[in-house]
Parts: sequence; structure tokens; C-alpha cells
Amino acid sequence: MLERSDLIALHEPLEGLTFIGPVEIGPVRFETPDELVQWLLDETTENVFLKETLAPPVVELIRSNQRFLTEVRHAFLIRRPEEIAASFYALEGDMRIYDSGVEALHELYVAARDADGHQPIIIDSEDLVAHPEASMRAYCDAVGLPFDSDAMTWQAGVRPEWERTARWHEDASQSTGFVRPPKPDRHALALHPEVLRFAARHQPFYERLHANRLRVQTSPRDA
Repeated sequence: MLERSDLIALHEPLEGLTFIGPVEIGPVRFETPDELVQWLLDETTENVFLKETLAPPVVELIRSNQRFLTEVRHAFLIRRPEEIAASFYALEGDMRIYDSGVEALHELYVAARDADGHQPIIIDSEDLVAHPEASMRAYCDAVGLPFDSDAMTWQAGVRPEWERTARWHEDASQSTGFVRPPKPDRHALALHPEVLRFAARHQPFYERLHANRLRVQTSPRDA
């Protein structure tokens, strides 16, 4: 989405405003998450793509704002809990079982689904890396955006949007497109007790979301 020229793409601004400090979007400076949400709902005139994390304050902010739940088109990217846990634990050894949890993602999905607004969309990361073009075409169709083939690849490197949290984006900084990881368990944490505990807690919520994922129609060139 950062590669597209027909929308404003924002990278984790609500988490940044909550934990780090002010965020600037063009000439506008925001001091609090509430200021940004008000701007998004009442003042923007362009399409905005907002990518966020599941930090508890961010989840609570979204769940407590009925207009945000109803008026925004919500999309949820899901990943197997054991993969989330291994990636998270490699960076944060004091991982709490709720951190970046699929349970919180499911709670937010239910809130958006039941808000009487747009039907939320679920994209499975395995579909995305196995069939990137088909997945992105399906997403764009679902939200009313034209598909942009030029946005499917990008230059490797640290983007200014995530300079403040660069250590969490090393893989993204080295990527040039959607691809499967060469070593699924590269951190050798698949059998770590904390990873197994996290995965067991969140697996039921992953399965509920996975059952409602966006179905991707693939062609021979996507296989």
C-alpha cells in the first residue's frame, strides 16, 4: 500500500502516538491518538490505508469508537499462532500470552462485524505469499480499490515510516515482494515452551478467523 500513489498509507500511527510520540502526516502534526482518529473520520478527503498493531490501547481505542468500527473498512491479516509467537519471542523474551495475540484480533473482528457497517475482510498470510497477485486482487475488489500491479514489488530498504521501530521490520526492509520465508523456523523456537503455550491459547481464535477468510480465486500463473 505504501507503493500506491492513489491513497495515503499510514504505518502504525496509533501505536506510535500511544508509546513513542507525535506523528506528522504531511503538514499536519498529531499529538494524541484521538486527534488522529478525528482527522481520519471527519477531515480526510483521500482514501487512507491505516496499518496498525494489536497493542491493547490501540485495540481498546478502536473498539470503543462506534463510528470507527462502522465507517471504516476493516481488514485483518492472520498468521498461524506458532509463527507469530516464534517471531515475537525472538525479539521480546518477556512475551506475555496476550501480546500480539490472535484472541485480540478475533475480538476486534467480532466488534467490526457486529457494528452494522462494512463486512470486515480476513486475509490469510499463507494465501498472500502463495498467491500474492490473486490475494491482492481479491482484497482490492472487496474494498473498491483498483488493482495496481506496479505496487506488487518495491525497493528493499528501511522506510521512514518505520524508522522508529526498525528492529521490528528487518524482514520487511530486506524484502522486494511477497514471498514465503526460506526457513519457517529460522529462530529454532518452534518447540520453546512459551511458544507452544502461546500457540495453544490462540489456535482456536485463529481457526475461527481462518474459516471466514477471503477466498482467493487462483489461475495457473498464480500456482
